[in-house]
Amino acid sequence: MSDTNFKRYTVTSALPYANGPLHIGHLAGCYIPSDIYVRYLRSQGRDVAYICGSDEHGVAITIKAAKEGKTPQQVVDHYHEMMKGSFEKFGISFNHYSRTSAHIHHETAQEFFTNLYQKGEFLEQTTAQYYDEEADQFLADRYIEGTCPKCSNEHAYGDQGEKCGTSLSPTDLINPKSK
Repeated sequence: MSDTNFKRYTVTSALPYANGPLHIGHLAGCYIPSDIYVRYLRSQGRDVAYICGSDEHGVAITIKAAKEGKTPQQVVDHYHEMMKGSFEKFGISFNHYSRTSAHIHHETAQEFFTNLYQKGEFLEQTTAQYYDEEADQFLADRYIEGTCPKCSNEHAYGDQGEKCGTSLSPTDLINPKSK
């Protein structure tokens, strides 16, 4: 039998990529529902920490930086501040809104994954990865576009068929090409 009388609650929401402004889908999808839950817990006198932050590590950021002619750091600095301000204006009640570039985030993430690695929880394997000779770089999933094998959309990403929502691997795409 589990004890549901927790002493503390830690609530978090999906970390938005710092590559653009927030939109109603962000709010309706995860921030308003979790904010309602946090407010409910607080109204019950519960000890709650509502924590979130900008995700500054992702291909979406490097793509945005290239489109805007900026460095990835300039992009994340700009959009982190924009998103943080937007959450404040919407009244989302985070106790702490940070960023994945924060020193404490790096320390905590490294400790978490090192612990799992030392316990043997990871499967290590070698895989093939697409490479663009013109761009002289390996291609992460969002740098690859092709036809979705599920819905035949010709503009599917290497990680997802946007039209049908299917999770994909770049090797699943039909006629994959570098973006």
